[in-house]
Amino acid sequence: MIQRIQTVYLLIVAIFMVLMMSFSVGHFYTETSVSDMTNLAVIAPDGTMNYAPWALFAILMVVAILSLVTIFLYRKRMLQIRLTLFSSIILVGYYVTLAAFVWGTLKECGSFTPSWTLCLPLISIILNWLAIRDIGKDEMLVKAYERLR
Repeated sequence: MIQRIQTVYLLIVAIFMVLMMSFSVGHFYTETSVSDMTNLAVIAPDGTMNYAPWALFAILMVVAILSLVTIFLYRKRMLQIRLTLFSSIILVGYYVTLAAFVWGTLKECGSFTPSWTLCLPLISIILNWLAIRDIGKDEMLVKAYERLR
């Protein structure tokens, strides 16, 4: 049962989270310099690092691990649905946390310009929804087979 389409969806989510951890989230622009923001730190032009946004990295790590664990719970479909839904809620929390850091904690760094990688959690939420839908279809199919016995 590991060769199901929802396995592919969940694997893509895990890959997107690893990519998101690796690439830059955006840049802070001031009149004289540009600071790079990753999910782990804000890197100033002189090379100093401010590790204030480390929580973003932790959220992405939790989602990546949760997606990989969920793949192997194919015999427990209802638990798989719950964990995938929880993963989507955590990804919404990622955006809330990012907004809190950009417009709250790190606003003194300059104006923020997002990177293309900020669309990956949104795509992951959509893929999680597709996985939940297909896991539900499998559950209904199994229940229909059990009624026939």
